[in-house]
Amino acid sequence: MSDKIRVLLPEEEVVKRIREIGKQITEDYRGEEVFLICTLKGASLFACELAKRIDLPLTLDFIAVASYGSGTQSSGEVRMIKDLDESIEGKNVIVVEDIVDTGRTLSYLLEMMKKRNPKSLKLCSLLDKPERRVVDVEVDYKGFEVPDLFVVGYGLDYAQKYRNLPYVGILELDV
Repeated sequence: MSDKIRVLLPEEEVVKRIREIGKQITEDYRGEEVFLICTLKGASLFACELAKRIDLPLTLDFIAVASYGSGTQSSGEVRMIKDLDESIEGKNVIVVEDIVDTGRTLSYLLEMMKKRNPKSLKLCSLLDKPERRVVDVEVDYKGFEVPDLFVVGYGLDYAQKYRNLPYVGILELDV
């Protein structure tokens, strides 16, 4: 099998948009602290870059839920793999995701977070694929809207490969 990847969003464009999102979050929460929840593994590169662009006191924690195995289609079943290390009660929480696709995983995660009584709860995603939405999920801070194609890079993977690409690309599988 030989995979081909076409660049969809070059690194410079991604970095520029992350700066803009960081600035917007800084403005929206001026004078307050924020608690970033990074969804592992995909959002890790995006969350780290975003955190550097937010000029506020912040806490960063990690959570892992999964609805994908090693394929390109969501299984539809959401599993908790790693929970937060700290309480979010009374905090301004921003869930940082790599991509919002069907919305199943994010809907599950956001409902779970609401039950933990944060002061506020927002969603920030590098990519949004609204064509695939099955469950309505509002993305408060969105990097880019992308077409219904399988994308990799900047944290997004295919069978754990390609996360380290400095850009977002479209994966074309030769099978």
